[in-house]
Amino acid sequence: MRLFRLAATLATAALLTLPAIAAERAMLILDASGSMWAQIEGKTRIEIARDSLAQVLAGVDPNVTLGFMAYGHRTKGDCADIELMVEPDTGTADRIVSAAMSLNPRGKTPLSAAVRQAAEDLKYTEDKASIVLITDGIETCEADPCALASELEAAGVDFTVNVVGFGLSKEEGAAVQCLADNTGGKYLSAGDADALKNAIDIAVNDAPPAPPPVDEPVEEPVAEFNFAPIAYLSEGDDALIDTNIVWELSTVGEDGKAGNWIRTEYGTDVKVAVEPGDYILTAHLDYAHAEMPVTITANEVAKPELTINAGHVTLRPIAYEGGEPDANASVYMEFPDGNSTTYYGETTLYIPAGETKLTIGIGAAKLVDTVTVAAGERVSKDIVVGVGRANVTASYVEGMKVEDGNLFVEIFGAKKDIQGNREGFGYNYGADTAFDLLPGDYVAVASFDAARTETPFTVKAGEAVDVVVNLDAGVLFIEAPGASYIEVLGKKDIQGNRKSFSGVYDVTSTRTLAAGDYHILVTLEDQSSKEADVVVTAGERTEIKVE
Repeated sequence: MRLFRLAATLATAALLTLPAIAAERAMLILDASGSMWAQIEGKTRIEIARDSLAQVLAGVDPNVTLGFMAYGHRTKGDCADIELMVEPDTGTADRIVSAAMSLNPRGKTPLSAAVRQAAEDLKYTEDKASIVLITDGIETCEADPCALASELEAAGVDFTVNVVGFGLSKEEGAAVQCLADNTGGKYLSAGDADALKNAIDIAVNDAPPAPPPVDEPVEEPVAEFNFAPIAYLSEGDDALIDTNIVWELSTVGEDGKAGNWIRTEYGTDVKVAVEPGDYILTAHLDYAHAEMPVTITANEVAKPELTINAGHVTLRPIAYEGGEPDANASVYMEFPDGNSTTYYGETTLYIPAGETKLTIGIGAAKLVDTVTVAAGERVSKDIVVGVGRANVTASYVEGMKVEDGNLFVEIFGAKKDIQGNREGFGYNYGADTAFDLLPGDYVAVASFDAARTETPFTVKAGEAVDVVVNLDAGVLFIEAPGASYIEVLGKKDIQGNRKSFSGVYDVTSTRTLAAGDYHILVTLEDQSSKEADVVVTAGERTEIKVE
């Protein structure tokens, strides 16, 4: 039965002749169940399906009566989640593309109920009607698509279903092929984007498929296995596919929990031979996991179904509003099960369902937040820390920068607690240091040798502030021939004591000191001593010889 001519691409659309089928009514049904998030060559199946439909529908005859239906896109675990998104009518191509672009896969695969509803919407018992079903999964709602196809074929005037199996295995394809076989339609398999476009074109156009390769097929040996586990994110979900799941088999311990490790398998298509016995099966999906007991026998394939009770999150740490994710931001996560981990930059992973505590660190700024995800849910969250940046330098005097990697800078909160202490927000060495900080008032403390000064400053979100700490210091050079130790002391306090600025075991000493009066004490090799007073001037070098 010729339905209508759709082009696989805009380039080929002009080469195809569309038959006159204005009287024919047709419905496109697109699978939008959770498994459509699986990726093929780095692109999700739903994206590939949307793009393929957009390219194919660009060449449709506007006189064709065409509708659009989807399932599994509104709620999870709901076999009634079927929606007629575009009523059958002429000139609907653009509306169908827009509807397909709005889909957010999340639920089950009630394909039999969708085909029945589409047939009824097309009034298949009164008029000629055709359906094109595009699915990446088999029936998951306890219906028999084969029996349905026979029923509709018997009751319809001229009823046909063409089926495009997207990414289905041979066994899965056989489970839905009967929809086409029992109604006189075609079943076509597609494994990538190009194959999907071609399959849709063949399904709607009734064109002959490309001839098979000339090379003789090579029969691969059938592997013998008795263990093929299946994982779900949540109850009622489609089975996981194309994820980096890790399966572990362990012995059963005396407490009934996992005992000694036996073996590890990877991926969602595990089919292996396992020594018969009782085991504890554990599935790990990033930082979510679940376990269950399983018995494996020699003559039967064990297909344990394990619900991980997890969701998928994408966390984007951003320094300030309008910024891009910070690749150096730390993302510390404390999961509901008590485990924790740290990622950096934009973070994408599966986590246990529930509330996960987040601590986002950008520079010295820390922001505590949470993300909540339900089992089977996909959540994307931008976390704007709202930092500003303090660029800190130091000077001997105004205009004379300290160019030395030994300059030490500490950042403290401006407010002191009841004991007079300030909260620290980081430190660094160098002539030019930068600190990412939350908005607020701070103090920069710069230390260089014996000179130490602080400067207050304020940080605003999304802004940079230049902080120059003026040490009001100079350099003192001391030469003391015959010295074994040179010590620099401050002037006497009210009790007559002098503060020591430490010393060196050498005949010379170079010190950076705050401007002011100092006393030099030189211990000679014979243990005698010499003393001298000196004045250090900010921004200048003072030299003195003590002998």
